[in-house]
Formats: sequence, C-alpha cells, structure tokens
Amino acid sequence: MKNKAIAGLTALGSLLLAQSAFADQPFDWQKGLQPAATSIMEEIRWFEQYTLWFIVPVTLLVLVLLAVVIVRFRESANPVPSRTSHNTAIEVIWTLGPVIALLFLAIPSFQLLTRQLAPTEEPELTIKATGYQWYWGYEYQEGEDPVSFDSLLLQDADRAAAGKEDRAVYPRLLAVDNEVVVPVGKHVRLLVTAGDVIHAFAMPSFGVKIDAVPGRMNETWFKADREGLFYGQCSELCGKDHAYMPIAIRVVSQDAFDTWLAAAATNVDEANKALMASVDGAEKSVAVAQTAAQ
Repeated sequence: MKNKAIAGLTALGSLLLAQSAFADQPFDWQKGLQPAATSIMEEIRWFEQYTLWFIVPVTLLVLVLLAVVIVRFRESANPVPSRTSHNTAIEVIWTLGPVIALLFLAIPSFQLLTRQLAPTEEPELTIKATGYQWYWGYEYQEGEDPVSFDSLLLQDADRAAAGKEDRAVYPRLLAVDNEVVVPVGKHVRLLVTAGDVIHAFAMPSFGVKIDAVPGRMNETWFKADREGLFYGQCSELCGKDHAYMPIAIRVVSQDAFDTWLAAAATNVDEANKALMASVDGAEKSVAVAQTAAQ
C-alpha cells in the first residue's frame, strides 16, 4: 500500500513537472521572476541578482546610520548639539561612493538595454501586434497569404468547445482563444502599436515589455530557446477591462510552425485545433514516459 502511494505521488509529481515544462505562467506566492525562455531574459534575471549585491548593503548601511543617529544623537544623550558644518572626508566618501556604485550598475544596464533594443541578427519572422480595448490583433507579415487574427480572453463557457479545459495549462484570466504561434530558436521581430488608447505588450518569460501607442510603431524582438506555452498581459492601464487582456505565445518546432502557418492561411481556428492536438498529445506522451521511468 505504501509503495502504491509513493508511486501515485511520483506519477502526479511527474505530470505536474511535465505540465510546468510546457506552460510558463505566474503562480501563487511567486517571489522571483518567471523562468527564462530567451537569452535576454537570462540576462535580466542575472542583472536582478547582480543589483541585490548593491541594494542590500546600501539598505543595511542606511539602517545602521539611522540607528546610530537615533541612539547617539537623541536629545537626552546629546543635549548640546554639534555645530559641525563641514567634513571633507565625509563629503568625499558620500560623493565618490554613490558614483562608483552607479557606474557598476549603469554599465551592465546599458549593455542589456542595447541588446534588447538593437538586435544583431536579421529577423526570420515578423509579427505585428495591435492592442485594442481589450484584446490583441496579430498579423504575420510573411508569405504570399498573410495570416491575421484576433486574440481574446478565453471565457469559461467556451473552454469545452476549444478543448482547453485543463486550467493548469490554460489558466483562468490568462488563456486566450487564439495563441500566437512562433518557431523555436528563430529571431522574431515584433512590431507593436495600438488602435485606440495606450497599451503595453509584456511577456515576462521572454524579457519583452514595450508600449503600444496609437499612431506609433514600436519594435522589439525575441528568440525563444525552448518550446512551450507562455503567458503575458497588457501592462499599461487601458480602461475598465485592462485586467482581461492576456497574451499567449505558443512556441513549437519549425515543422509544426510551417504546418500551422499553411493551414492558418485559410482557417485559423482549424489550424489552432490541429496544432493543439499534436502538441498536447506530445506532452501527454512525455508525461507518461516520465511516469514510467519512475
């Protein structure tokens, strides 16, 4: 009985691990950034940890100085206050110290910003994302028959018809009816604009966040290093349904993407269902294989 219980828990754990490997999304009590799916996001995660080596000591130093001032220079312990008006050593320290710390922060920060906004590779796929109140419209600017569709929040009543009843993979308030589909390991250029008010396209796992401004075309890029289903949201307050404007990107193999793109040129819904069936079937096979290996 005990062995069966352990085997059951192992199988459940393997299934959960398999699902988490294919769908990146926020989770309850999350303390850090989402797992990186691009090299840019890896650098962002590194920079976050790097800055802590400056933030924590500075915070502790300020706390200690405040405690010293409160205790040593309180009125009861120091009835006659000091009339010191200048101290050259202190002036030099609190001027050079912050300058040096800021240089150590600024240099890698500028390098990261350059990498984010000035790619060194030529794009292999271009997608235009347009924000509306309150959904996204996408246009694939490739091929003889360009693909375009709208992506709206998936309603609970539509889950069964869409085949997206698994809330672990298609979570509430993040799942959409039509995901953006891109190939793994390819440089994707993303053109972002808006049709009404200011929105913002944010995909945490990709390290992408850029404003969508009416009348302006902003450009960013990403290259996903692994397959999976990734979720983001509009990150600019854009009206009453701002919280219901998710972004979903499905990263697949090049062959799967080519098949989807060809089918989507005539029928996006059917192409999505066929792609989802093939991907979900592969994920279930992985989960079963992991369980058997245990």
